[in-house]
Amino acid sequence: MVQWTSAVGAAQLARLLGSQQERPAGPGTRRPPAYRALADGIRLLVLEGRVPVAARLPAERELALSLSVSRTTVAAAYEALRTEGFLESRRGAGSWTAVPAGNPLPARGLEPLPPEALGSMIDLGCAALPAPEPWLTRAVRGALEELPPYAHTHGDYPAGLPALRRTLADRYTARGIPTMPEQIMVTTGAMGAIDAICHLFAGRGERIAVESPSYANILQLMRETGARLVPVAMAEGLAGWDLDRWRQVLRDAAPRLAYVVADFHNPTGALAGEDQRRQLVDAARSAGTVLVVDETMSELHLDEGLVLPRPVCGFDPAGSTVVTVGSASKAFWAGMRIGWVRAAPDVIRSLVAARAYADLGTPVLEQLAVNWLLGTGGWEQAVRVRRDQARENRDALVAAVRRELPGWEFDVPGGGLTLWVRTGGLSGSRLAEVGERVGVRVPSGPRFGVDGAFEGYVRLPFTVGGAVADEAAARLAAAARLVGAGANGVAETPRTFVA
Repeated sequence: MVQWTSAVGAAQLARLLGSQQERPAGPGTRRPPAYRALADGIRLLVLEGRVPVAARLPAERELALSLSVSRTTVAAAYEALRTEGFLESRRGAGSWTAVPAGNPLPARGLEPLPPEALGSMIDLGCAALPAPEPWLTRAVRGALEELPPYAHTHGDYPAGLPALRRTLADRYTARGIPTMPEQIMVTTGAMGAIDAICHLFAGRGERIAVESPSYANILQLMRETGARLVPVAMAEGLAGWDLDRWRQVLRDAAPRLAYVVADFHNPTGALAGEDQRRQLVDAARSAGTVLVVDETMSELHLDEGLVLPRPVCGFDPAGSTVVTVGSASKAFWAGMRIGWVRAAPDVIRSLVAARAYADLGTPVLEQLAVNWLLGTGGWEQAVRVRRDQARENRDALVAAVRRELPGWEFDVPGGGLTLWVRTGGLSGSRLAEVGERVGVRVPSGPRFGVDGAFEGYVRLPFTVGGAVADEAAARLAAAARLVGAGANGVAETPRTFVA
């Protein structure tokens, strides 16, 4: 049985190796042998997620031609990677990337701690902010006033309250995507929506293509449904998706589903451009793949003058290829567990029918509260407050990390709630472990990868500001010093491979 789920061509791998930044060598440092530099370069690409785990590598002869080196050099590099656990091979099936068996892989996402358990701990594990008041209280009071007619019913609305379905459909129509209430199902948060979609479309053993990195809790949810995850590396920086890689994976792996976050991606903060959106929808349609688009961050644009692209579902208004997921949890409050799905009416009917075996419906009072917010204008006011708070926190955190940890690298996103940080060669897993001992809780990079990539990263959410952001960065710097002193970082970053 072939173990690889995607492939990296010789020319593509050569480009990736050539894009690695040259690191200055210290005095008297000798350049490593060519095979060692090549092996180190490939290993770093795997650790950073730029080449997915379980990706088939080109044959030795093909890569040698693309790099203008001898086949012996490539063979020696591959053998070194096999010895270190970063490559597996089988006669007749080729070679594919791996991670060492002893690599510490987090099994789950980072669950939020209850407030009473925090003490003096600064919790950067959960990308969520306190409720915007007074809008939460007003919404609940408004919902209570509208509750009596519903209290005389059985209270189960598997598709959602008709009033909220209509309101959500009208909001999509106002965004330029004509939508009927029959295209909407209300769910218990975005997680409930994606869980229902996975169970409908992707049975055990089915392939789901996911961005790499991606949202940790969604990855774990998909693993627990029995899906086989196929990672697709993001473009460099905040450039969104690498469409060549997406087309290749959709063509070669033929996944049943693909899950993407186009708007202020979690964890990187990337915003996919309008042409990228159009091309990905076209590629998914051609491959017969259902494209699940998570819009939970779409309203959290933070920079003035930022022009937002058209929603992904705008390139498939009927909802036959694109299934859109939205939520009140990020834009308003995580405690408001209201999500929704927008799709073709037949997809919605199938999701609703399957719900009888899950949770039957979403709490009526919370649906009424969200409908009240959306209908009174309170939603827009509350989201503006949320944006202002997130922007202030982002700017404070960025300044603090740059001051305390000048060797850490990141791009500042124009929206969302998270900063994706390269930790200067230190192990993100060790930083998370040591961080808790010095009073700061932070999720390590591998939580956001499929198979142990991103060891040299951590995710920092915009949940603290002011003096707390300063203290969080100071504690992270203390953790970094301890990890560095204990030589528990990832292997030294190799220099660029030069033939």
